[in-house]
Amino acid sequence: MSTLNNLKLTAETKPQHIAPVQQRRNKLSHRLWEQIQLAKSQVDGTEFVVKKYRSFKDQETGLRKQIEVPKRIRPWWFVAANGKVCISIKYGTSVLELAKGKPSVEVDSPQDLIKALEAIKGAVEAGELDGQIEIASTNLRAGFKH
Repeated sequence: MSTLNNLKLTAETKPQHIAPVQQRRNKLSHRLWEQIQLAKSQVDGTEFVVKKYRSFKDQETGLRKQIEVPKRIRPWWFVAANGKVCISIKYGTSVLELAKGKPSVEVDSPQDLIKALEAIKGAVEAGELDGQIEIASTNLRAGFKH
């Protein structure tokens, strides 16, 4: 029992449900992590592969099987007309406006690209883009209604 006395015990329990705002933050944060890893792999000259599972029906047995396949990750950055690299942050297929009328961040080098993505990821986790995420989420949900 003396071992437990050294720990700080609390009455907190694991929440059963995550708030929708936090779910959307986590989703965008994970996508930004993928973009950061993709940018780092391009700088290092390596390949970044995320695996996902795909279900299919076996024609011979009729059973459903899952195979592991590489997930296609498209970069969110592009080269602008002035030759600079720009990043557009996407939630689903919607591009988020980071400021009024400004959906992109301009960077000079691949290292700056990684730093900018990490800064945006920090802003998402801090809740600074909750308004833009909410708008994109509402537009995404509206697309499913007839």
